[in-house]
Amino acid sequence: MQIILLEKVVNLGNLGDVVKVKDGYARNYLIPQRKAKRATPAALAEFEVKRAELEKAQADKLAAAEAQAGQLNGLMVQISRKAGMDGRLFGSVSNFDIAEALEAQGQKVEKAAIRMPNGHLKAIGDYPIDIALHTDVIAQITVSVLGEH
Repeated sequence: MQIILLEKVVNLGNLGDVVKVKDGYARNYLIPQRKAKRATPAALAEFEVKRAELEKAQADKLAAAEAQAGQLNGLMVQISRKAGMDGRLFGSVSNFDIAEALEAQGQKVEKAAIRMPNGHLKAIGDYPIDIALHTDVIAQITVSVLGEH
């Protein structure tokens, strides 16, 4: 299916690109999330009229993400969990727990933006965690998992 991208999409293209994607990806994700529209002649004409407005909105989102990244970079979040004698947790620390701890410090972050490539944290220690605030902006924080007996 041919679509017009209404914002930058990772591994796909930038605002205004006309790309061909699988039908299911377009119908089930891109179009409902308002990241794309079908590439019909009417939609292309409408897009050209709204291009400046969409570019301004995208620039505003990027500026807001960069401002938040400036506040988040280098931030340390401490989370306490019950742990055994060997330093392993009873349970784990997930992206939900990290988002909750950040919100307690006054930083609103969606839990889907928190990147945990190695899965949930299951041991005591300090872990560097990336937060993808925008496709071009990634902030790095440190999560310190503390054990309580």
